[in-house]
Amino acid sequence: MAKVTRATLKSFIKNNIDNLYIKVNSKFNGMVDCVMPVDEKEYSVAKKTKFSLYNTLGINGAWFVGGSRDYFTKIENESFEGYEVYNCVGSFELAVKK
Repeated sequence: MAKVTRATLKSFIKNNIDNLYIKVNSKFNGMVDCVMPVDEKEYSVAKKTKFSLYNTLGINGAWFVGGSRDYFTKIENESFEGYEVYNCVGSFELAVKK
C-alpha cells in the first residue's frame, strides 16, 4: 500500500470535489486551549471555501497544518471511503460514497 501524503489528499479533493463529504471529529477550542471532540456523528456535504487555501485545500471545515505535522489514514466503512486527517488542531474525515 502506498503512503498517503498531502499530495494524495489534494488529488482526492480535486477529483471528487462535487461528491465530497466531511465529518469533523474534533477541533481546537480556544476557550479551553485544547482540541475537543465534536458532537457531529454524520457526514455532511463538503462546502467549498476560498479562505486560507493552503490550510483548507478549498474545503470548509478542513484544516491542514502543513510542515509534516498532518497525519493521514485511509478509511473505509459500509457507506463511505476516503481519508482521515489528524493534527494538532483537530481531526476530520473526507470521503465519498461508495
